[in-house]
Amino acid sequence: MCVYALIYVIIVNYVQFVRLLDQVRTKIKFKHYSKSTENNYVLWIKQFILFHNKQHPKDMGKFEIEQFLSYLAIKRNVSASTQNQAFNALMFLYNQVLELPLLGQNINALRAKQRVHLPVVLSPKEVKEVIMYFPNNIHKTIIQTIYGCGLRLSEVLKLRIKDIDFDYNRMIIWDSKSLTDRSLPLPQKLISDYQEIIAFNKIQHKNDSSDGFGTVEMPNALARKFPNANKEFKWQYLFPMAKVSQDPKSGIFRRHHVLESTFGRNLKKAVIKSKINKKVTAHTFRHSYATHLLQAGIDIRTIQELLGHKRLETTMIYTHVVKELSQQNRFSPLDYL
Repeated sequence: MCVYALIYVIIVNYVQFVRLLDQVRTKIKFKHYSKSTENNYVLWIKQFILFHNKQHPKDMGKFEIEQFLSYLAIKRNVSASTQNQAFNALMFLYNQVLELPLLGQNINALRAKQRVHLPVVLSPKEVKEVIMYFPNNIHKTIIQTIYGCGLRLSEVLKLRIKDIDFDYNRMIIWDSKSLTDRSLPLPQKLISDYQEIIAFNKIQHKNDSSDGFGTVEMPNALARKFPNANKEFKWQYLFPMAKVSQDPKSGIFRRHHVLESTFGRNLKKAVIKSKINKKVTAHTFRHSYATHLLQAGIDIRTIQELLGHKRLETTMIYTHVVKELSQQNRFSPLDYL
C-alpha cells in the first residue's frame, strides 16, 4: 500500500471514530443521562476500540466484548463496579447507538470479584461537628442541605430558585440520576437561610443583568422551547458562584453554580478541623441521612423514595449499617473474662 493510500485509510478511520463518539454523545443527551455518565461511556468505548486495534464496533460483537471485559478483570485488576460500568457503556453502544442488540446474548467474560462495601456513616454528633467548622457562608448551607434532605452533591448544586416552594414547605428535585422527579420536605432550620440567599441572589441577578451577564445555563430542551427563560430570576441557581465566569461550552460569560471542587475544598478543611478520623465526602452525609432516618424508625420504602433509588435493594444496604451499629450486636468473648 502506498503512503497516500495509507494516509487516506487513517483519515477515514479517524473520521468514522469521531462520528461514532459524536453519535454516542448525542444519544446520551437524548436519554437525559448525566454529563459524568456521558464522559465515562465515551471513555470506555474509546478504550474498547483501541484495545481491538481501532476496529469499528459494528465489525465486532460478543467475542470481542468478552475479551475486553476479561482483560479489565485479569490484566488491569479493576473493581467489579468499574467493570460493570465498562459493560454498561458497551451495551449502550450496541443497543442504543449501533442498534445491534446484544440483550439476548450471554456475555461470558471473567468477572471482577464483587466487593460489598458498607458506607461510611457519621454519628449525629459528628455531623454537627463538621457543620460547625464550616464558615457561615453558602457552603455551610450546601452541606446542611445534603444532610437535611439526603441529596447527592450534584442535585444540591443544580437547585434553581424555582425548586424551593415555601408555600408547600417542599423542595423539588427534577430529572435526578434516577430520571424520576421527587419532592422532599424543607428542613425547618434552613428556611430562613434559603430566604436570605434568594433575596441576595435577586439583587445580584439584577446587577448581573445590568452588566449584561444575567443569563443562566438551561437544559437543552427547555433552552430551545423557551429561548428567553435563561434571563428569568426563577431559573437562576440557588447556590451561585461568587463571580461571573465564562461557560466553556458556549463561551458566554454568566454566573454558574458553585463547583464541586470548590465545595470539596471547604468540606476537607472542615473535616480536618473536626479531627474526625473517617473518610468523609459529601456523599457520606447522604449515607448518614438515610441511616439516621432508619434508626429513627422511618420505613425503608419511604427512605427509598426520599433518596430517589430505583431499586429497593440499593436502599437495603442501610439496614445492614444500622444492624452493625446497634449496641446489642456489639459483643466479644474477651469482655466476659
